Amino acid sequence: MKDLLAEVSRLHFPNPPATPEQIEAFEHSAGWRLDPDLRAFYLHCNGARLFDRMDPAFAFAPLAELRRARLVMRNDDSEDAGPASWYALCRVRDSNFILLDVSEQHDGRSLLRDGYNEAFPDPGYCPKIARSFREFLMGALRSEERWFWLSTED
Repeated sequence: MKDLLAEVSRLHFPNPPATPEQIEAFEHSAGWRLDPDLRAFYLHCNGARLFDRMDPAFAFAPLAELRRARLVMRNDDSEDAGPASWYALCRVRDSNFILLDVSEQHDGRSLLRDGYNEAFPDPGYCPKIARSFREFLMGALRSEERWFWLSTED
């Protein structure tokens, strides 16, 4: 994570770091703990915009704006509007989101999903796209502003 976070600071638009107290307050409010990658990210920068300050390809939410995807995407916090365990972690340019799925972990790290807005919350249209935040951040930084997780094959 150290090299990736240094790249975010050097080439992109990070927010100032979250404090340990802000992280603790978020975890208490959300009812779950940040995994090691997310904790490192938020202690380094409390959200960030990649590639462009005004029209970022990827806009990672600060802790104060990290909410359930169903509330962010459907303005509805009921079970009918999507899983309570999916959080809107990152907005991408066309009103879609990258979702943090805190119900599933791989090696102690939460999975990330494609938050395809038009078909949300159907899991068939919100597939798993990264096994960790680190994996996703690495892909985003190398993406040339593209949705690197989508297949280019027909």
